[in-house]
Amino acid sequence: MDYLQMNRKAWDQRTEVHLSSKFYDVSGFLIGNSSLKEIELSELAPLVQGKQFLHLQCHFGLDTLSWARLGAHVTGVDLSPKAIQAARELSQKINIESQFIEADIYQFARSNTQQFDIVYCSYGAICWLPDIQAWADTIASKLRKGGIFYMVEFHPIYDLLVGFDYFHQSEPDISEEASYVDPNGDGKSKMATWAHPISDVITSLIDAGLDIEFLHEFDYSPYDCFEGLIGAGNGRYHHVHHVGDIKHNSPLTYSIKARRR
Repeated sequence: MDYLQMNRKAWDQRTEVHLSSKFYDVSGFLIGNSSLKEIELSELAPLVQGKQFLHLQCHFGLDTLSWARLGAHVTGVDLSPKAIQAARELSQKINIESQFIEADIYQFARSNTQQFDIVYCSYGAICWLPDIQAWADTIASKLRKGGIFYMVEFHPIYDLLVGFDYFHQSEPDISEEASYVDPNGDGKSKMATWAHPISDVITSLIDAGLDIEFLHEFDYSPYDCFEGLIGAGNGRYHHVHHVGDIKHNSPLTYSIKARRR
């Protein structure tokens, strides 16, 4: 089965829902709001001015264009043709120079020879990929020597707590569900996802020729996009699980910064 084609179709469908959702707030973005969140702003924003910046799995480009507003020269890549078309239209509306390329990242690695100062991916990206080593090799091939890779991602422990695999399996989990922006809505899509534990992510980057500069873990998500999250009132959402009578905050996100040797 062509799982990437399945996901491409699903993300085409989700793009139409997301463009009009309060979750993404495109109207706010068009008048100058940023879609970037606390973690990546504090850890990466000081480094992007004037840099050639590649955003892998960019969806319809809100984060990509938010980085451009901070001075980056941006390129976004996504497998969904509808998402890429929407990104190009948004770029024109706000009059920001950018490049958006329709391709899955493995195809992009084979067909594009550009290199960048920074490669970036974020929040719910790698679960759609079957081969994490090929992902890391793509990152390394797109970075200039000394270039930075930065990612911020949902922590895989949450998936374990709600019943999915923690360790990678060759065959994906197949689900049919509505978008996270409206979980009870219509328009369900069949999608394939793969688990990637943090150990696999770190090891794949090292094997691809990157030096890890930090790994940070956080007990909150900046998005209210999972069942059972509790808002803390400061743009942070927590997940509490119980061991007996004791309450614990689950790790919900992590970030990695690495540099190509």
